[in-house]
Amino acid sequence: MLGGSLEGIKVIELAEGVSGPYCARLLSQMGAEVIKIEYPGRGDVSRSQGPFTDQFEDLDKSGAFLFANYNKKGITLDVTNPEGRTILLRLLQEADILIENQTSEFLKNASLRYEDLKQEFPSLIVTSISPYGRTGPYKDYQGSDLTSNAFSGLSFGTGHESREPLTTPLSQAGVLAGVGAAFATLMAVLSKSMTGVGQLVDVSESQVIGVLLTGYHLPTYIYRGVAGWRSGNRMRLGLFPNCVLPCKDGYICIDAPQMEQYQRFLDLLDDREWMENPRYRNRRAMSDEYPEEAESLIAPWFMQRTKEEILEICIENRIPCVPVKKFDEVMKDEQLIGRNFFEPIKEPDGQVFTHPGHPFRMSETPLDVKRPAPTLGQDNEDIFLRRLRLEADEFRRLQRDNVI
Repeated sequence: MLGGSLEGIKVIELAEGVSGPYCARLLSQMGAEVIKIEYPGRGDVSRSQGPFTDQFEDLDKSGAFLFANYNKKGITLDVTNPEGRTILLRLLQEADILIENQTSEFLKNASLRYEDLKQEFPSLIVTSISPYGRTGPYKDYQGSDLTSNAFSGLSFGTGHESREPLTTPLSQAGVLAGVGAAFATLMAVLSKSMTGVGQLVDVSESQVIGVLLTGYHLPTYIYRGVAGWRSGNRMRLGLFPNCVLPCKDGYICIDAPQMEQYQRFLDLLDDREWMENPRYRNRRAMSDEYPEEAESLIAPWFMQRTKEEILEICIENRIPCVPVKKFDEVMKDEQLIGRNFFEPIKEPDGQVFTHPGHPFRMSETPLDVKRPAPTLGQDNEDIFLRRLRLEADEFRRLQRDNVI
């Protein structure tokens, strides 16, 4: 078995929050060395976000930070300071990739835009993640996970049609932007391996969400002129049943698009009175025109059974169906445990926490977790004194001046 597929690739991360750090985390799991740069004293903004492992605010014990930043080396450096910027440029001399998700104003003031770096570092790949992209009329606008949901059209399609639009929970936009950025960065690495030339990877968080999460909404408007809808607990433009329904101890999701699956489902219900009614033979109309009425016909069968009972019956009859799981149930799921999805990681203080692991598996170049997320400035001495060979007196002066 080989080492990581990105063994030997060096990454400098000048990012915070979710999107940039998660992108860099994925690359680190593939074997790349990642050096994360944080502002002296306060660090990544996610260090101040919960949940905290000890129930009180600690910059080194934020669950949000720990999740997105394991496998990295961590240093502190004020790159807006002329001396700090000079040190960053020294790090970039040995780097293959720079990942950043800073504001346009920050990059301009620090002279760290791609056009500022391209001439000196022609082989450098710069992955730049922003709410709306680095071009276009919104290029200088700031944003968040919430605004990306709204701007992409995803919020309008989330929730019940009788209520206001909703956003997706728990940083979906940031995580998926990180996944999209990692994919695009790998394509740039492949291109560089053939040409020797780096490039700008310009990732718009809103566009990632528009492609990955809005699903058929945009194509539906393009091809059918339907501007959007909120369908609540069910899919639209599908075939009944394709919905989430309550059961005896929670909720269950069922989707039986194939006629053979639907027929097996009807055999389970065995309610000929409504099944023989012509009104309930058009599955598309049942899904789009009168879904509440159609769901009321099958709801009693679900309410008489638990999630596990329904799952067992549906598996036996080859009907696509899964329980709607709470997070504690996800952590105990035998499928995820069987794939070693959850990674136990020992933190610097000795505590062991289980983190969500890799979204995919590679047979010959496995993804790996080698170290926990760094404490603030954990690797300053290693990087500045040993790798860059700063003099000890200069190192201490830069610390006093809050440059590192």
